[in-house]
Amino acid sequence: MAPSCRFCLPHCWLRRAAAGLAAALALVGSAALAAPAPWYWWRSQVDGARVCAQTSPGPGWQQDSAPFDGPGCRPRTRVLVLPPR
Repeated sequence: MAPSCRFCLPHCWLRRAAAGLAAALALVGSAALAAPAPWYWWRSQVDGARVCAQTSPGPGWQQDSAPFDGPGCRPRTRVLVLPPR
């Protein structure tokens, strides 16, 4: 090993570790902001049939409801927590 490389190795290792840490934090940060897509009722313009889906089934369908938070076009279940007596 040349004398100049001896001082470069710890610096290169530190730079790679910092880049890996930054990439991991970016990935975790973006996952924390992600949310599931809402569900909608879609109505066929041909025969009036309704379908529950997160995205449009295709051309010829129009959105027929407001967004639902729960899966399958059902409202999210509400849980009541009562304090102990």
